[in-house]
Amino acid sequence: MDRILRVTIAAAPPPRLDKALARDVPEEAALSRTRLSRLIAEGAVSRGAEVLRDPKACVEEGDEIAIAVPAQQDYHVEAQAIALDVRHEDDDLIVVNKPAGMVVHPAPGSPDGTLVNALLHHFGGNLSGVGGEKRPGIVHRIDKDTTGLLVVAKSDRAHHALAAQFADHSVDRAYMAVVHGVPDQADPRLLGTRGVSVEGGAITITSGLARHRTDRQRQAVYFDGHGRHAITRARVLERFGTPPAAALVECRLQTGRTHQIRVHMAHAGHALIGDPVYGGRRKLSVKALGADALAVAQDFHRQALHAAELGFDHPDGSGRMTFRADPPDDLSALIAALRGA
Repeated sequence: MDRILRVTIAAAPPPRLDKALARDVPEEAALSRTRLSRLIAEGAVSRGAEVLRDPKACVEEGDEIAIAVPAQQDYHVEAQAIALDVRHEDDDLIVVNKPAGMVVHPAPGSPDGTLVNALLHHFGGNLSGVGGEKRPGIVHRIDKDTTGLLVVAKSDRAHHALAAQFADHSVDRAYMAVVHGVPDQADPRLLGTRGVSVEGGAITITSGLARHRTDRQRQAVYFDGHGRHAITRARVLERFGTPPAAALVECRLQTGRTHQIRVHMAHAGHALIGDPVYGGRRKLSVKALGADALAVAQDFHRQALHAAELGFDHPDGSGRMTFRADPPDDLSALIAALRGA
């Protein structure tokens, strides 16, 4: 059965229906612009009683758009006996601490060995069907090489309730990141970077995020209404080196877009150590850190990012739940090495 996704067009929309939906459809819906275009062509998109089949159709702020999204049945996902670090489980949901190297759900290039494969085995197939066969129970994701906490829905009721919290940004998400340089609230360069401001002792980065115009594997920062609205708040927890050359930063998400922290910190001039996509050619100083710490940092071949805190209201109305997870061994070793610099 189709599910109906209802989207309200936000302020200053792009002139075309397909672009407006690509901007305003929640990230958690997992609808690419290509899939949205296909749904438009199939007559699955409407405004009131009007079916919108033209991707160039004009939309206005406040328009209520309904999208009939068919359940995905692309292929059967096999249950696999893969160990899970379970932090909480009840009748409605499970909270897991994902390791580095694990993809959240099957996708081209990663058909198995995913968190979904492991969960299907763990539950004997008992997961919310809202996300379709490829991503049952999944209401949010973290990157393959990012570690940390995820909540997964076991019931359709929980799936809808959790998805609504992610959509209205009421979920608390805090990440630990190790970055090049030290974000300094008094740095004229940082404060002169578009989209960067200082609020309440934290550095706030605000922009649109969308696919890079030429590299479809990357996300990019945009302004002037292009891309999905994204806000990251970063606070320095610890400085490393003499003079300081790296920092441990807490990043809190007000929105949750693809690669958001990685893109925003790189935009601010403080890319994550080890990030193969957004790290650029940044090099750490052996003079500031010493040879031993530098060697550990250079051998860290994934983005130094960990989802350390996750908080949400339980779907059954019983109250707020908050979970915390210490960084994994490789990230802990990196931090320890930098502390010794």
